[in-house]
Amino acid sequence: MQAHTRIHLSILAMSIGISSLVATLSLAQNPAPPPAQTRATDPDSDVTPTDRLHNTVAQNTQEAWDTLTKAADDPKHPDARIQALAALGTLGVNPRAETLIAAAMKDPDVDVRTAAVLAAGQTKNRNLTSNIRHMLDDKEPQVAFASATTLWKMNDHSGEDILIAVVDGDRKATAGLKDSTMHTMNKDLHNPATLARIGALQAGSMLLGPFGIGITAYEYMRKNGGDSARVTAIEQISQEKTNPIRANLVSALSDKDPAVRAAAAKALGMNYHDKAVSDALLPVFDAPKKPVRLTAAAAYINSTSPPRPSKRR
Repeated sequence: MQAHTRIHLSILAMSIGISSLVATLSLAQNPAPPPAQTRATDPDSDVTPTDRLHNTVAQNTQEAWDTLTKAADDPKHPDARIQALAALGTLGVNPRAETLIAAAMKDPDVDVRTAAVLAAGQTKNRNLTSNIRHMLDDKEPQVAFASATTLWKMNDHSGEDILIAVVDGDRKATAGLKDSTMHTMNKDLHNPATLARIGALQAGSMLLGPFGIGITAYEYMRKNGGDSARVTAIEQISQEKTNPIRANLVSALSDKDPAVRAAAAKALGMNYHDKAVSDALLPVFDAPKKPVRLTAAAAYINSTSPPRPSKRR
């Protein structure tokens, strides 16, 4: 009986050994797929790095425009449209940027329309003046106010009545304006909550620099730890086009702060027009944060375009 048991156990062990061997061989020939990687919760980080140094300038420029256009036309994410407009605003008098900005003034989102108006002012493109004047009658007070302030900076006082209404606050609107044209205004222009939002909008547009315009974009930058002091410093020193500052700006393209990277890209694109700078901007196309990628795309277009004529003082 014991001998019979031993024989049975030997056969069982042999069977297990053969099964293990077969399983091992099968695993070697057909390895198990690696565990699925957890998809990043931040859609901005869904980027595949690409080597663009061997592409032509035309190919990289086309990619830059595709990136900007896709974000500007993104139907699901107003933040992306706002950030694209902020980048388009740095392109100056550019027909493609002009078309995208004008189209965004008809966007259903109030912050996107506001961003479009402010981006139009940032370009200093006189072709967009009539579009901005049309926005003075927007149903949302903050859009009308942004249009009035933008036109005022362009020496166009078409929105004077709106500015005075905001100055009056919750008091009765002032009569006898220089401009007899009264634009569509409602009680919201005298509403304290609306005035507070308009104030935040103006503060945000000054602080954001390359990150975008509007309340939504301001919140985006604040939540992502943008250092507005360093951004302001970059915008100031970039006005001095020296080799040491240029080297600092190129170095800042790899900074851990996304706002600093975007500010550096914007400054390089607007102030330098040579291959070394445009090549340095290419890796930033793959930055984890979308506003940085969009700013780099616009900066590349700027850096590979002829320099803008300097204004006479």
